[in-house]
Amino acid sequence: MSTPTPASKPAPVVTCPSCKGDSIFAPSNKWRPFCSERCKDHDLGAWASESFRVPSAVPVPDELAGDGDTQNMH
Repeated sequence: MSTPTPASKPAPVVTCPSCKGDSIFAPSNKWRPFCSERCKDHDLGAWASESFRVPSAVPVPDELAGDGDTQNMH
């Protein structure tokens, strides 16, 4: 007598963060959560060019941000 194996669930389909198309979220998709290598590379390029930024928890005062105003320096 063999032990019944549970039916495998279909892989979940998620939205690709880059193109907003469908993407299979499974080990068979080596670019997950992206749908393709192109979308993965596009996202990486956006981070590398600083198109995406993580906001600062504390705003930097203008005088420390290097706004070019040197009159207030002592």
